[in-house]
Amino acid sequence: MAARPPPRSCDTFVALPPAAAGGRVVFGKNSDRPSDEVQEVLYVPAASHPAGARLECTYISVEQAERTYAVVLSRPSWLWGAEMGANEHGVCIGNEAVWGREEVCGAEALLGMDLVRLGLERADTAEKALNVIVDLLEKYGQGGNCMESHMAFTYHNSFLIADRKEAWVLETSGKHWAAEKVEGGVRNISNQLSITTKIDREHPEMKEYAKSKGWWDGEKEFDFAATYSYVNTARMTTSRSRYCEGYKLLNKHKGAITSETMMEILRDKESGINMEGGFMTTGSMVSVLPQDPNLPCIHFFTGTPDPARSVFKPFIFVPGITELLKTSSPTFGPDDPVKKQPRFQSKPDRRHELYKKHESAAVVMETMKGKGKEMLEEIQTLEKRKMSEMESILQNGCPDVNQLVNLFSQCVDEELKIYG
Repeated sequence: MAARPPPRSCDTFVALPPAAAGGRVVFGKNSDRPSDEVQEVLYVPAASHPAGARLECTYISVEQAERTYAVVLSRPSWLWGAEMGANEHGVCIGNEAVWGREEVCGAEALLGMDLVRLGLERADTAEKALNVIVDLLEKYGQGGNCMESHMAFTYHNSFLIADRKEAWVLETSGKHWAAEKVEGGVRNISNQLSITTKIDREHPEMKEYAKSKGWWDGEKEFDFAATYSYVNTARMTTSRSRYCEGYKLLNKHKGAITSETMMEILRDKESGINMEGGFMTTGSMVSVLPQDPNLPCIHFFTGTPDPARSVFKPFIFVPGITELLKTSSPTFGPDDPVKKQPRFQSKPDRRHELYKKHESAAVVMETMKGKGKEMLEEIQTLEKRKMSEMESILQNGCPDVNQLVNLFSQCVDEELKIYG
């Protein structure tokens, strides 16, 4: 049995009424990745595809859907999939690395991040996204290196999937899985299995497989996390793990959780949720999904590391959005070292314009007290202004949609101006 790697994962959160304020669902995620990895924010419009078309994911190709929805994604720029994102129907997904008793397959298959993007491109509700993911998991499996490096870093995946009405937690171990429906209150996932005895959907062979491995006796109540991992589920919410810290932070604000609350949680360093070091928070996302279908969903992305000194910039799906150029990394086509065999022999510079400017600004914030403090205050003021503009849209509906076409890009420009 391979030694379990140290927890290097992310945190994903959801708050539904009555825990979230104002009849809204609030979703948030920090993506914790190798500290030198660039995360880009990418918009992909809806599209139709010819019958029989194939789709190249990170390592393997799968059959393409006839129709794909518009998506906005935050993704490590070397791969096809995404750490987190949303689609035009208000579906949001984030994934986590999880380890357990089942060996992780090193063979190249679909990455958990590919499954996030596939779920968003193909489903208009949270539960349909779950169906998409488990069907693809059954057909193609999960596996392959999750890091742009010749050092292998592999894991199973868990997912938090939300829409305007409900959320689902989907946790996997190889091809086996369990899912829990969340209809109110708060829920978070981190780098451990967390579904215990409330299992609303499951892989048809999940229990039999556990029995055949001697993990479950078939007598006592079936607990997914206890059976498929080494977690003592009785202690899950009292230990000092990031899962537990996230659970506490959500519960502390229960009944009044807003997008700002979610951003505060993602910025929390003491809990380890805003991660520092060799693995750090390289991108963050918060989404507000009003239950009123006449109001737009608003998605905020940083596109830069460390949410404590980044701007959450708003994005709303409207017709006519153009490519998000300043948060898009350069592409290298067939010459990309990820595409060539053997993979990962070199690492190109994948930094996008916002990343480069933010990188220089972060040095200023760290080393030049006066100027750094001033810069941080300016980006905080910019974010506050955008938040209050978005609150007004959430209360009164959309103004002229033409003003929203460049909403995210304009905010990026304003942020770049601060960085000089």
